[in-house]
Amino acid sequence: MGRPLVTTGLCRQSWFVVLASFLIWLLLICAYYSQYMVSKGVMITLFNHNIFEDNSVGGASSSVVREPNGESKVVFNDQSGALRTKYVYESEEHEKSKKELGRAADDNSTGSNEAQLDANRIMKIPIKEDEIHADTKSDFESESESDMCQGKYIYVHKIPSKFNQDLIEHCNSLSNWTDMCELSSNLGLGPHFPSNERVFSKTGWFATNQFLLEVIFHNRLKQYNCLTNDSSQASAIFVPYYAGLDVSRYLWGSGYKIRDSGSLELVKWLREKPEWKRMWGRDHFMVAGRITWDFRRFTDEDSNWGNKLMLLPESKNMTMLTIESSPWSSNDFAIPYPTYFHPSMDTEVFHWQNKMRRQRRRVLFSFAGGPRPNLHNSIRNDIIDQCKAARRKCKLLECSTGPGKCHKPVYVMKMFQGSVFCLQPPGDSLTRRSMFDSILAGCIPVFFHPGSAYVQYVWHLPQDYTKYSVLISAFDIQNKTVSIESVLSRISGQEIVKMREEVIRLIPSVVYADPSYKLKTHDDAFDISVKGVLKRVDTTRKDMREGKTTSFDFAEKVSWKFNLFGIVEEHEWDPYFEGMDEKAKRREHVKA
Repeated sequence: MGRPLVTTGLCRQSWFVVLASFLIWLLLICAYYSQYMVSKGVMITLFNHNIFEDNSVGGASSSVVREPNGESKVVFNDQSGALRTKYVYESEEHEKSKKELGRAADDNSTGSNEAQLDANRIMKIPIKEDEIHADTKSDFESESESDMCQGKYIYVHKIPSKFNQDLIEHCNSLSNWTDMCELSSNLGLGPHFPSNERVFSKTGWFATNQFLLEVIFHNRLKQYNCLTNDSSQASAIFVPYYAGLDVSRYLWGSGYKIRDSGSLELVKWLREKPEWKRMWGRDHFMVAGRITWDFRRFTDEDSNWGNKLMLLPESKNMTMLTIESSPWSSNDFAIPYPTYFHPSMDTEVFHWQNKMRRQRRRVLFSFAGGPRPNLHNSIRNDIIDQCKAARRKCKLLECSTGPGKCHKPVYVMKMFQGSVFCLQPPGDSLTRRSMFDSILAGCIPVFFHPGSAYVQYVWHLPQDYTKYSVLISAFDIQNKTVSIESVLSRISGQEIVKMREEVIRLIPSVVYADPSYKLKTHDDAFDISVKGVLKRVDTTRKDMREGKTTSFDFAEKVSWKFNLFGIVEEHEWDPYFEGMDEKAKRREHVKA
C-alpha cells in the first residue's frame, strides 16, 4: 500500500516551514552582519558585475578597490576627469593612520586596469557627503594653484598710467626716426610678417622692435599663473615702468633734468608704498627695454648720455632686467633681446627647430653689420675685411645708415639660415640682437668678447660656452694674428653637428612667446627670467632673515666673475674688462 496522502502533505509542509525558517534566519544574520560592517565603515558588495559603481557627491565620484593586503583603495574622480587615489583601512587603528599613497594619472587607463581585478576583492565604502568633500578637498589642494604657486606669487604694482600705458597711447612721441605706433601693436610684438614660408614659418612671426621688451614682458606677465592681488603673499613685486620708452623721448637734444624726471618721480612713488618698506625694494624687479648704459649717466651734465635710473639708491635695491647689463653691477641682469619669432603653441617651436635641423648651409660664416669708424678699438672694419677676403666661404650683409637689405629681417634670417657660423662682434655696446637672430636661425654664433654673451645672459645660456659658440680673441683680430676662416675651418664636422644641435635646443629659451598664449612644454625667455628673479629674491630674503648682508663684500667691478663663476680671483678674461668700466662712465652721445 502506498503512504497516506495526509502524511505526505504534512511532510511537505514541514520541509517548507524548515526552509522558510532557515531563510528567515539567514536574512537576519545577513542584516545583522551588514549592520555591523556599516558601523565599521565597510559594506561588502554582494554583486560582482557592478565593479565601479560611483557615489557622486558635488561633482566628485568615488569607487573602492580591495587590495590583497586588506587595504581598501578609494578612487575619487573630480569633474575634470583627474583621478585621486586614497587607501582606507578597515580597522579603527588603521583608520587613524591612513595616508595617501598614490594617484592614477589617466581616467581611461585606470578604469581598464581596475576592471581586471577579481570582483570578490571589490569593496564599497559608504562615506558621508561632508567626508567625501573633506577627502577630495585635501587631495585636490595638493594640486591646487595655492600649492603650485607657493614661492612663486608675483604682485604687480598699480603705478600711474603715465609710466606705462600713456606712453603707448602717445606712441608718436617715442622716436624721431621710427613709427613706434605700428611697432607697439599686437601687445608689443609689432605687425605680422607677410607669409614667406621659405624663410619663416606660417605663424608666429612679427616685425618686433628690439626696444619693446618692457611692453612684451609686461603683457606676458599678465598671463602668469601665479599673480596675486595680496602683496603680503607675493614672493616678488613687479614694477611695470616702461623705462626705455620713457627715456627714449629725451635721449637726443634734451637736458639731463628732463631725462631724469620720470625715473625720479617713479622711485618717489615706490618709496611711499607699504610694499617697499617691507624689504626696502629688495623684492622688487623691473624690466628696462634698452641697454644698461642708457640708464647709467654718472655725471649731471647735459652732454653726457642717458639718465641715472640704475644709479639711484632705490634702483640698486631692486633687480633690474635689461637687454644688456653692466658686467660691473651686482643688481642688473641681462635677458634676451626680443627676436622676430613669438610662438603661440609648442608645435610651432617643434616645427621651427626641425626646419632649422634640415636647413642646407652652404656658407661657412657670415656677418650682418656695418663698420664703426668713430669707435676706438672697434674690430668691425677688420671683420668686414676678413669676410671679403674669404671669398665664397663668407657672406656679408653690410649695413649702412639708410634703408637696405640689412634692415629687412627676411634677408638677415635667410643669410643666417644658410650659414654654419655667424659673426657677432661688439657694436655700439658689447651685445647685439643679431646673436639671438643667429641662434633662432640655427647658426652657431662666433663672439670676440666674453661680454657679448657669456657674462650677460647667465640665466638663459649654458655656462660652458664651447657647447654652442666659438670665442675668437678681439685682441688677435686687432693685431691681425688670427684668421677667422682658418679658425672655423679647423672645427670638425662632428663638432659642428653637436654645436648646431645645442644652438637649436636653445631656441625656446631665447624667444618670447606670444603674450596672448602660453607654451605648455617649454620655458621661454620670460619663464626663465621670472625663475631667475624669484630665486634671487628668495636668497636675499633668507640672508636678511639670518642677519647676513645682502650686498657683495667685494668690489662691484668683479661682479661679472661672481655671477658667472662664483669666484672673484684672477681669470683669463680679466684683460677684456680692465679699464672698460671707466670708458663706460665716459660714454659719449651715440645714436643707439
